[in-house]
Amino acid sequence: MDSFYASVEQRDNPSLRGKPVAVGGGPEGRGGVVATASYEARAFGVHSAMSSKRAQQLCPHLLFVYPRFAVYKDVSRKIREIFSRYTDLIEPLSLDEAYLDVSNDKLGIGSAIDIAKEIKAAIKSELNLTASAGVSINKFVAKVASNMNKPDGLTFIGPSKVERFIGQLPVEKFHGVGKVTAEKMKIRGLHTGADLKKLTEAELVHLFGKSGRFFYKIVRGIDQRKVEPNQETKSIGAEDTFSYDLETLSEMNPELERIALIVFQRVSLYKLYGRTLTIKIKFSDFKQITRSKSFTEEIRTIAMVNEVSQSLLAAVDLEGKKVRLLGVSISNFALAADQGMLYQPRLFP
Repeated sequence: MDSFYASVEQRDNPSLRGKPVAVGGGPEGRGGVVATASYEARAFGVHSAMSSKRAQQLCPHLLFVYPRFAVYKDVSRKIREIFSRYTDLIEPLSLDEAYLDVSNDKLGIGSAIDIAKEIKAAIKSELNLTASAGVSINKFVAKVASNMNKPDGLTFIGPSKVERFIGQLPVEKFHGVGKVTAEKMKIRGLHTGADLKKLTEAELVHLFGKSGRFFYKIVRGIDQRKVEPNQETKSIGAEDTFSYDLETLSEMNPELERIALIVFQRVSLYKLYGRTLTIKIKFSDFKQITRSKSFTEEIRTIAMVNEVSQSLLAAVDLEGKKVRLLGVSISNFALAADQGMLYQPRLFP
């Protein structure tokens, strides 16, 4: 989907149409984080995971809208109903993105490109939203292609063009390549897929560990992952990177409580109650640790989430350390509902 949350808000509220919109927490106080920005806002450099304060600096007339996840979930369900007319092999990645294996062509259309066109048209006519599609021979290439001509795009990468397409791809576009890995690659003169292809599998594994095997295969167009319907949701979580480093528990606990509330609200919304709670801590030097605690019974109250997360944090030796990120997640579910339909952004308002 194209700027999904912001597009839903603009669709439902005519006063927001054609204006720069950020879905997320506002810039007041310590400020929140942008979950999604409309294309009007993106023109000013506003993007997801950006602090709301920074977003407002870039676009002073930016309109902030608090997210309505129940509404997005309902729209997502309708989108998935459209998908199911064309194939039963659907693997949702989030509320606004999914893989479809259309070799299972229920309507006998006979063309993946035509199927993508029909799905896009149905989403537009029935839900008044736009979607972009990538069509190719495997997951990796299709996902990259889906982001190439947004909004309302459709990009086809045929079998004969896959290796050349990947060869021209900047390394930061590869799955699993974040800023740190991208910089590590560039220092070694590895800027594109073609550069990675010059290295042996052993050399890539030496440099990048297990990811090296993935890089070796993917630059040759090899991605044998299947579209997996009904994938089981393993955890529900939220985390936040702070605008300045936290140094004391008195600073950290209110932030942890805020994040825990978001997690608990989502656990309650999806009726997924787990027995294991995990906190994540990333320090100013980017080293990170996790601490977990499991129970024989499900975690069903916000009081329990707060108590356990704060006790786990208190047990960590924070002497002389500064914290840039905190996260909370719940896992080890007894019963999973709406599998594959969860939105889990890395940053929350």
